[in-house]
Amino acid sequence: MSSSERLQSFRPHDGTLLWEGAVATPADVAAAVARARAAQRGWALTPADERKAIARRFAALVLDRTETFARTIAEETGKPFWEAKAEAALVAAKVDLSIEAMETRAGTILRPYAADPGGAIQAIRHKPHGVLAVLGPYNFPAHLPNGHIVPALLAGNAVVLKPSDLTPATAEAMADLWREAGLPPGLLEILHGGVETGRLLAIADIDGLLFTGSAAAGRLLARQFGDRPEAILALEMGGNNPLIVWDLADDLLEAAARVVVQSAFLSAGQRCTCARRLIVGEGAHRPLLERILALVEGLRIDAPFADPPPFMGPVIDERAARRLEDAFTALPGRILRPLGRPRPGLPFLSPAIIDTTDETVPDEELFGPILQLIRVPDFDRALDVANATRFGLSAALVGGTRALFDRFWAASRAGVVNWNRPTTGAASSAPFGGVGWSGNHRPSAFYAADYCAFPVAGIEGETLPPAVGLP
Repeated sequence: MSSSERLQSFRPHDGTLLWEGAVATPADVAAAVARARAAQRGWALTPADERKAIARRFAALVLDRTETFARTIAEETGKPFWEAKAEAALVAAKVDLSIEAMETRAGTILRPYAADPGGAIQAIRHKPHGVLAVLGPYNFPAHLPNGHIVPALLAGNAVVLKPSDLTPATAEAMADLWREAGLPPGLLEILHGGVETGRLLAIADIDGLLFTGSAAAGRLLARQFGDRPEAILALEMGGNNPLIVWDLADDLLEAAARVVVQSAFLSAGQRCTCARRLIVGEGAHRPLLERILALVEGLRIDAPFADPPPFMGPVIDERAARRLEDAFTALPGRILRPLGRPRPGLPFLSPAIIDTTDETVPDEELFGPILQLIRVPDFDRALDVANATRFGLSAALVGGTRALFDRFWAASRAGVVNWNRPTTGAASSAPFGGVGWSGNHRPSAFYAADYCAFPVAGIEGETLPPAVGLP
C-alpha cells in the first residue's frame, strides 16, 4: 500500500465520480489510533453532561442540514432521496436514544451496603474501553456507523472509523458535522480504504472493534480476536431471513403481499433484515403470489431524485449487480420473475422471485432484490424451514392467531421477530442483533450502551471500618 493510492466513490445511478481521496497507509492507521489514544484520556474525564451537549449539537446540525446530508447519502448509495432523508433523521434521533440508553443500561448505581458495619455504599459505575474501531457498511453508511459512534463517544471512548470503501463521502460529511458540533480533535478519526485498511485497523492498538457487514468478514474478525480477550468485539453480520405467511383470510391477501414486497425489496434488498425466503402453505400460495407479482410489476425503479419518487434505486455498484446475477443464475428452482437489468451498464436490478421448494440451496445472504418462495405442507414444516439456516437476525409471521404467533416466536432463532409487520421493521429504542452467523450476542441500537462501556463494582466507605471479630 503506497501513500499515492487513491480511493474513488461513484454515483451508482449514473456512474459519475462523487468523491476522491487518499487510501490510508499503515503509518496513517498507526497515527490515527495514536491521536485517538491521546485525545481519549481527557475525553474520559470530561463531565458526561459536556459530552451529551456536544452530541446534541451534532444532532441539531444533522437536522438543520438534512437536505444536504441526505443528498450525499442518496448520491453515494443510489437509494431514493426520501429514504436517504429518513436515514438522516435516524442519525439525529440516535443521540437522545443513546443518552437514554446510557443512563438506563450503563448509569451509576449507589446504594447502602448492608453487609458492611461501617455504613459503606455499594457502587456500580461504568468506564469507557478506550479507543474503539468502527467498520461501517455501505447500505446505511451514516445510520449504522453512527449507531456505534454516538454511544461510544457518550461513554467516553475515542473512535476510529473505517467506512466502506464504497461510501467514503458520507463518512466525511458526518465527521464534518461532529467537528462543527465541537467534538475535540482526535476523538473521531477517519481512515479510508478497502479490506487491507480494515485489517490494519483491526490489528492496531485498539481496545475494541464494532463491526457491521458480511458473515465472512465477521467470522474472520472473530477468529482474529479469539486471541485478544482484552478487546471488545461486537458483530452484526446480516441474515438469511424467513417470512412465513399463514392462515390468511382472502381480504388480507393484498395487505400481506405489501408486507412481503416491503420485506424483500425495500432498499433494493440491501438491508440485512430483508426477507430472503418466503414460506407459504402448499396451494395457499397461489393467490398470494399473484398479488405479489402484480405489486412487483408496478414498482418504480429509478434514480434517487427522480420524479415521481422511486420505490427503490440501484444496488451499490456493478460488481454487486454482477454477483447477484451470478448467484441468481446458480439458484435451483423455477423462476417466477427473472432478475432484470433495466439499464445496461448501471447497477439497477428489478426484483426477482424463484420457487426453490424441495431444492438444495446454499445458506447464504444474497444482498439484493432476490426472494425465494418455499412451499410447505404444514406449519411444523414451515418452522423447520425457517430455522434451516446458520443465520438468525430477523424473522416474521404474517397471518395467524396470537397462539400461532406465540408458537412461532418460541421456535424462532432470531434477534428480531415480528408479527404482521415486515422483517425490516426494527425499532432504535430496542436491541438490534441476531444469533448464529448474524451476530455474537452483542446487540446494537438501544443495547449498544452495553458494549461501549464496562461496569465497575465497588464498596466505598468514607472511613475505615471498625474492627469486628479481630483480636
